[in-house]
Parts: sequence; C-alpha cells; structure tokens
Amino acid sequence: MKIELNEITIRELADGYKDNAENGVVGYGCKLDIRPPFQREFVYKDKQRDAVINTVTKNFPLNVLYWSVREDGSFEVIDGQQRIISICQYVKGVFSYNKLYFVNLSKDQREQILNYKLMVYFCEGTDSEKLEWFKTINIAGVELAKQELRNAVYHGSWVTDAKRYFSKNGCVAHGIASDYINGSTIRQDYLQTAIEWISNNKIEEYMGEHQHDSNALALWSHFQAVITWVSGVFKVKRPKFMKGVDWGLLYSRFKDNVYDADKIEEETAKLIKDDDVTNDKGIYPFILTRDEKYLSIRAFTDSMKQKVYEKQKGNCKKCKKHFDLNEMEGDHITPWCEGGKTDEKNCQMLCKECNRRKSNK
Repeated sequence: MKIELNEITIRELADGYKDNAENGVVGYGCKLDIRPPFQREFVYKDKQRDAVINTVTKNFPLNVLYWSVREDGSFEVIDGQQRIISICQYVKGVFSYNKLYFVNLSKDQREQILNYKLMVYFCEGTDSEKLEWFKTINIAGVELAKQELRNAVYHGSWVTDAKRYFSKNGCVAHGIASDYINGSTIRQDYLQTAIEWISNNKIEEYMGEHQHDSNALALWSHFQAVITWVSGVFKVKRPKFMKGVDWGLLYSRFKDNVYDADKIEEETAKLIKDDDVTNDKGIYPFILTRDEKYLSIRAFTDSMKQKVYEKQKGNCKKCKKHFDLNEMEGDHITPWCEGGKTDEKNCQMLCKECNRRKSNK
C-alpha cells in the first residue's frame, strides 16, 4: 500500500460538509466520503467531542488521520471519522463548546480553528488492504464491536441496505423492537441480533453468502415477522423482562403453534409474582417449552436443608439409608409445577441417587 502524509486545514475539511441520512456524510469539498459502508455510525459522547475541540482550540496536535484514495481521485475515511465529524459539526454550528457556538467566537479565534492543520495519510491500495488498515489502525478511542468489524469485512450493497433498517438512531427496527432487544442501533447490536435470528447464529456465513445482494429485504422481513409473532403471543410488553430473550430461536421453533394470548398473559403475570422464580427473563421460553431450567427455581437454603436433615436424623426419605449432609440434596415434596413452595415445610432430604431417580420419572 502506498502512503503519503499531507496537511489539511479544518477550513478545507469542513468545506461542503453534509450529513444526510440517505446520501451519507461528506466533506473536503464533497470529495471525502466520511462514512463509507464499512464505517461505524457516529458514537462519540459530548465529553469525547468536546475533547477534540479543546485540542484544536489549544493548537495541540490531534492523532493522525487515514484517508483512502479512490480510483476517481476522491477519498474515503479509513480512520478518524469520529474526530472529523466532531470538528465539522462544531464549525457548522451543530453544538457549542464552553457554552459558545463557533459563530460566537471572535474572528481571530475562528481563524485559528479554520487554519488548524490536520495530519492526514493518503493511502492507496486494494480493498482488502484498506480493510486491513481499518481494523489495525482504528484509534478513534471507542473499541470496535464485533458486528462493526463484520460490516467492514463483508461491506457491500447488502450491508449498506441492512444498516438503513438497523443501524441508525431512530431507525425502523428500533421503533418496533426496542421493548425486546438490548443494546444500541449505532453500535450494531440490532443488526447483529437480526442476523442471529435469521441465520441460527451463523452470522459470518450468512453475511458472506449475501454480501453482494442488492438489498437486505429478506433480513428485514424476517425481523418484522419475529417481532409481530412475539407481540401477538405475549400481548403485554414488559421490556425489563423481555429484552435479551432469544426471540429468534423461539420463533423458529414455535411460530406455527396456535396460542391463547389471554391465557399466556395470565400465566406470565402469575410467574412474575412467584418468589420461587429467580430468572424472570426465563418465563417466556418456559411458557413455550415447559422446561423449568429457564426459571432457575429458587433452591432450598443451607439452613433449611440442615434443619430437615436433622429432623430425618440423616436418613434419606426414600431409601431410608444414612448419609452425610453433603451426600444429600434438598427436594420439593410437592413439585414446584404443582404449586409446591421452596420452604422448609415442603423440603425433604434425599440421597443423590434417589433424587436423580425421582427427577427422571
């Protein structure tokens, strides 16, 4: 890869700066693509953005930027998007620094900023070389998420279209699924989740297969189908408990079943109130699978087991043989699923072998 160091003033950088949801982010006389397909969304917080402006106003050096030279002579940012957007937003009056907007500064202060020189490496090479640089030299201060790196590796028409649905602040995916999904759209959590759902967690295989598709409509359609199914089966939204559930897996297994949403809501509410249920997020897969492991039913305390052990004089309630306490396990006399509680009255001590036989029945 050919690399050449250049000085670019902020005046030149901010010339023609535009941030358009459809057409992307450009600057440097519209010759610089600030957010090419493999780049992340803008993720700097106020403190990080202010730190960039503080560095510029004090005329301290910023870390070097890396731009790739395209065949037509235009450029795309390999590293430095967050700093570039911070600078351009300030110059264009998007935010204030120290309670002053750029236009509120004196003429000499504005000129100092506009004449500030950025050190920029112009890089020429193949797509694979540029992507390797992007992964290796990213020094923006915010570690790349795994899905951001995947977007870089499999960049193309499919990723560009997928990000339209899943990767913007206020995107349509967030609008319909924010009660069911953890994470951030701009950090690609929604996009990663959508691909997990449609690919059965084989993200790289799916992205590689569809990298050059003209659009991501199949992904968006599947995502909508999952959310529509979830909201139909579990009609009351409880984001605290619903976020993070593997809805994609549950949809693939149970989408063809017919459920009574009212009865499901009645059971859901009952389980939420049950003190023996220690994993509220597991309520939803439990209702569909009936597998109690999802609920993490509260175990008998050591104190309860000690008291019951002594009442039984160390003898297993089933086989009547004597065991040390550490050779026995607390068991529900009346199973939890039949209304039995995890308390001393409903506890019996069984040897591990008897408890295992009972569990297997």
